[in-house]
Amino acid sequence: MRDISHKLAFAHDGKAARYSDVFDPNDGTVQARVALGDAALLDKAVEAAKKAQPAWAAVNPQRRARVMFNFKALVEKHMDELAHLLSSEHGKVIADAKGDIQRGLEVIEFCCGIPHVLKGEYTQGAGPGIDVYSFRQPIGIGAGITPFNFPGMIPLWMSGVAIATGNAFIMKPSERDPSVPVRLAELFLEAGLPEGILQVVQGDKEMVDAILDHPDIGAISFVGSSDIAHYVYKRGVDNGKRVQAMGGAKNHGIVMPDADLDQVVNDLSGAAFGSAGERCMALPVVTPVGEKTAIALREKLIPAIEALRVGVSTDPDAHYGPVVTAAHKAKIEDYIQMGVDEGAELVVDGRGFTLQGHEEGFFVGPTLFDHVKPSMRSYQEEIFGPVLQMVRAESFEEALAFPSQHQYGNGVAIFTRNGHAAREFAARVNVGMVGINVPIPVPVAYHTFGGWKRSAFGDTNQHGMEGVKFWTKVKTITQRWPDGGGTGDSAFVIPTMG
Repeated sequence: MRDISHKLAFAHDGKAARYSDVFDPNDGTVQARVALGDAALLDKAVEAAKKAQPAWAAVNPQRRARVMFNFKALVEKHMDELAHLLSSEHGKVIADAKGDIQRGLEVIEFCCGIPHVLKGEYTQGAGPGIDVYSFRQPIGIGAGITPFNFPGMIPLWMSGVAIATGNAFIMKPSERDPSVPVRLAELFLEAGLPEGILQVVQGDKEMVDAILDHPDIGAISFVGSSDIAHYVYKRGVDNGKRVQAMGGAKNHGIVMPDADLDQVVNDLSGAAFGSAGERCMALPVVTPVGEKTAIALREKLIPAIEALRVGVSTDPDAHYGPVVTAAHKAKIEDYIQMGVDEGAELVVDGRGFTLQGHEEGFFVGPTLFDHVKPSMRSYQEEIFGPVLQMVRAESFEEALAFPSQHQYGNGVAIFTRNGHAAREFAARVNVGMVGINVPIPVPVAYHTFGGWKRSAFGDTNQHGMEGVKFWTKVKTITQRWPDGGGTGDSAFVIPTMG
């Protein structure tokens, strides 16, 4: 059994008071155990970061970018290894695991251009003989608390921008699938990153609280459920830190009467059930507009869902694999029963799914509900599993209201051939990321990712220029070089540039 320890400057004494099991979701067995750290371990990590960060910040941006280039090449070289490692702990199929890593790698590609985005601003002659310029400097030490559902992508989203802008970074991955972040940190070292700049500390709530409370950590990025995101945001901000905390989601897909239903069904199959629905940008709610649209969509959805292949994560023909833990499987099945109890129509029931030879695996079959009402708790809360809920709307306005009034506002999609309807929807919907005939509207790496309402806490989004702003602070200099001809009189009024 593997023992996943901390990567504290890549040296660990092998001692830990507490451990957590890491499962193989395909068969339910324990494949590894992870050491859970505490505040004392974090103190050591922070001390190493404090020693290393000033020299790293002094490295010019072009040389920091070279480390990013080297790291990108190494991740690409080790893609198969990383994908299999990720798949073995999370359960997502290999192709999806590679997509997980690739989307993170696209942020690293953005970071390769960090010299350009750090150029700053300059105004010559802002006043008589006065020039004004500004530039961005690193926060110092940042931390990332990452979720189980994207153990490759989100650690890369956070660490790449933080490191490229000159910070040291301490990463606390999910204890459910902690190995890929450790391997990525090793590849960063191999790429030329100095020791102490990126460290991985393992842990649970005890480690999270230590990060939130540590006086030398200046900025924290978090992704997880909304309740915990709010907790992280409030405690971090109360301790004087800059915090971005991304929470849960309940993304809707609005299907207009003129939509290409074959394309919609194809998109829904992947967006609702891919990665077993364990994505904050999954599409777990579909809203057909009009009874005719609902009947036609349902007729096409049922055979498509029944044709989905659920298999072990290494099966190249599987559409999706197991969920991450037995506890999460039980939670999903509880939500399915909740939907039944609330009066929704269970059209396809994924409970009780088993795979021959893997009867103890954490599998949940694809599930479809119809006639779901906005008042139902199963609609109001995030299920985070392979469950698609159909919430019918009588009109465009009603369909627009469903995602706009929901507590979450991460992503939304509209399927239509009507440009005016799409434009109106994008302008008016109260959601942070919008797809027009795009079921999972995750922005490209040089734009920015972030939801609204209870899907995000904090004022700055992830990656792109928003990420650069989050991990840096602006310094503005107003300068004058006297020519020796001044009177030397002191000014007792606020200076102006007139």
